[in-house]
Amino acid sequence: MERELRQWPRTPATDPYQAGLKSLAAHLRPLLEPARLVLAYNEFCAPTVADAVRALATEGVTDIVAVPSMFTPGGVHAEIDIPETIDALRAQLPHLSLRYAWPFGGEHLASFFVEHLRRFESSERHV
Repeated sequence: MERELRQWPRTPATDPYQAGLKSLAAHLRPLLEPARLVLAYNEFCAPTVADAVRALATEGVTDIVAVPSMFTPGGVHAEIDIPETIDALRAQLPHLSLRYAWPFGGEHLASFFVEHLRRFESSERHV
């Protein structure tokens, strides 16, 4: 059942979260070149984080940085599920340099949010 759920055909209407991640990835890819960006999912979609890391390892990639889309602490996926997956992969694939780029620094997030909020400023500031 899980495999069927992960392989279920998705559209922006039926899975706006995945569509949003794909859009973000499309904007990130040119900024990260020559590094390669691969989307992976903790649940519901394919590929899983483990499948994506194994596929990269099979291609000969040995330096991988995993980064979640969750910005702040307090979520089971970013704090528990993904780190457990990463730890298991490190044990299975000891030749990889596999790092988890989380949590995000508060100062970086603050700068991001301030820049974003400034796009919505009016002559009167009420943030």
